[in-house]
Amino acid sequence: MKTTLSIIKADIGSIGGHIRPSRRLVDAVKDFISEKGKGIIHDFYVSHTGDDIAILFSHSLGTGNEKVHGLAWDAFVAGTKVAKEQGLYGAGQDLLKDSFSGNVRGMGPAVAEMEFEERPNEPFLFFAADKTDPGAYNLPLYLAFADPMYNAGLILSPSMNKGFRFVIMDVNYTEGDRVIELNAPEELYDIAALLRDNQRFVIEAIYSRNTGEIAASVSTTRLHNIAGKYTGKDDPVMLVRVQGAFPATGEVLAPFNIGHYVAGFMRGSHTGPLMPVKLNSTVSYFDGPPVVACHAFCVHHGKLTEPADAFDHPYWDWVRDRVARKATEMRQQGFSGAAMLPYGELEYGGIVEKMKVLENKFKVRQ
Repeated sequence: MKTTLSIIKADIGSIGGHIRPSRRLVDAVKDFISEKGKGIIHDFYVSHTGDDIAILFSHSLGTGNEKVHGLAWDAFVAGTKVAKEQGLYGAGQDLLKDSFSGNVRGMGPAVAEMEFEERPNEPFLFFAADKTDPGAYNLPLYLAFADPMYNAGLILSPSMNKGFRFVIMDVNYTEGDRVIELNAPEELYDIAALLRDNQRFVIEAIYSRNTGEIAASVSTTRLHNIAGKYTGKDDPVMLVRVQGAFPATGEVLAPFNIGHYVAGFMRGSHTGPLMPVKLNSTVSYFDGPPVVACHAFCVHHGKLTEPADAFDHPYWDWVRDRVARKATEMRQQGFSGAAMLPYGELEYGGIVEKMKVLENKFKVRQ
């Protein structure tokens, strides 16, 4: 059976600033999909990470389908109505266009989708991050799919011996989708050269070179490229198929123990470590730290199991303690140097206007 998985995510309102959406808001989104999704989707699941609501759809209509995207958009609009009634902060924040135009790409919500022929057992991981941008997944994906120090299957499993093909997007290019395809391991250094720049080059998808099948899909939306100003961090979602011709679940999760530094945190303008958190976690310290949750599923004939919380284990408590220390160390540096993002990433913030004023006050000493 050919199945499509679609994650569509948006920030449409939150309690107390950027903490989490209200139960009424989440219920409104669920109720809308339950009522209007009949005949369109096979199954769905709604969760939140920080203040972002993500909808996972299972259906047979292919990627970019107008009915599925329209269902998500209308559900977010229904949720926004509740957010406004409750006076939630940032009601409808990520809905950057006035009306739906056939596809939510370029309209604010983050989208990750993949279509495949179901295996007899089809396990996959659904990642949702908050207070960071799409490049946050670059390092974990590189390590999980191209580095045998993290993915032992690259050495031990014949089903992965040809490696993987990386599709990488230049997300700063706004005239269209500017992408490059590179193969691991032959072009490993070229992949690394691009992925070091998390703000510009982002993994969009990964494919098995043994089977040709899609292995991973990442949302690549950058909100400031749509709105023309800072409206919130991009808070990316990701789908990863696991086991068999793909990395094992543990091999995909392993790199998240690093708590690597990513863009985001307060006002989307700082550097902080990415913390693996339990499902439906909030954000807190300095509107952060940047967080990522992982929902593990199986899908069979289009029907989803309940999610298993991949980061709900004593091991990850230890990781969270380490990441908290890293976040505190970086925040002690305040606005200085690497603690705040470079000027080019702040171009839509108030600091631009401040710099224009200061520029005119400079004098060249004779």
